[in-house]
Amino acid sequence: MHELRKDPLLGRWVAVFSNSLPPDALNVSSESIENEPCILCSGKEAETPPEVAAIRAEGTAPDTAGWWTRAIPNIKPILETEGELGRKGIGMYDRMNSIGVNELIIESPEHDKNPEDLGAEQFRRVLELYKMRITEIEKDARIRYVLICKSSGRLAGATYSHPHSELIATPVIPRLIKGELDGAKQYYAYKERCIFCDIIEEELRMASRLITETENFVAFCPYAPKFPFEFWVMPKRHGCAFEEASPEEMEDLSQVMTSLIKKMRVMLKEPAYNYVIHTAPNRIPRRNHWHTLGDDFHWHIEVAPRLMRESGIQWGAGFYILTTSPEDAAKYYKEA
Repeated sequence: MHELRKDPLLGRWVAVFSNSLPPDALNVSSESIENEPCILCSGKEAETPPEVAAIRAEGTAPDTAGWWTRAIPNIKPILETEGELGRKGIGMYDRMNSIGVNELIIESPEHDKNPEDLGAEQFRRVLELYKMRITEIEKDARIRYVLICKSSGRLAGATYSHPHSELIATPVIPRLIKGELDGAKQYYAYKERCIFCDIIEEELRMASRLITETENFVAFCPYAPKFPFEFWVMPKRHGCAFEEASPEEMEDLSQVMTSLIKKMRVMLKEPAYNYVIHTAPNRIPRRNHWHTLGDDFHWHIEVAPRLMRESGIQWGAGFYILTTSPEDAAKYYKEA
């Protein structure tokens, strides 16, 4: 008999198959993305918008070759930096201008090499650039939230075949993030403990969904995930903001992400996948409102291979179906 599981943070329900399917039983093919010639490759800097930040070799100039990772405005941005929010009501509805930031983080100078293929040091550079951009963008009081996400493969929503992530900074807090923030705040008000710290303790105690543990991080398949083989990476040290991670944590995180993403790619035969960094909102616009964030929220990374297209039930009701239980998924990761 299948079972239903309720996410303790967001309150959503998912169905978990009683007979888990192994990786080989899933359709893990990923459509390729044709994007030739690629303007994101090293040597094509003049064909992209000017870079806003980069980590590059010493002595190399902006918008030239010699970079390891590079941030540029999105070529077809969803949000525009210049202008006013222009919030107003139209009848019962509210509206505002699409003000914010939308950037591409080019993760590798080589078209066919992901950062994990180039080693943990390259992945660390990408993570460092994430931190740099979040820190800079949050100086703008119009910005409420900065979201970093990676889409690899067309099934995951990628628009370029070159390894890249996307940054989107919005004047509102996205609903899913707000759900996490509210759930964490309610849990803390009730138990006077961080829900994420409790999750870490429970996953370490149970061990059935634990993939790996390091000095600074735990990686595990969550109890009620949305997708088969989804895993989370969470720092042991309590902290609400990714950009406040220590150099030691960044070094450790780069090792963990490099190892697990390579395992996932091998085990699931190069699937499309997403990962997203869930971090604290910008506290500058509403500092008093977010005064408890340091106690109740805990930044983390969620990684989800996209093995199947979303069904009507999942899309229409948010009722997710798992063909492989998180306990079995964790076992496959450990064996990979």
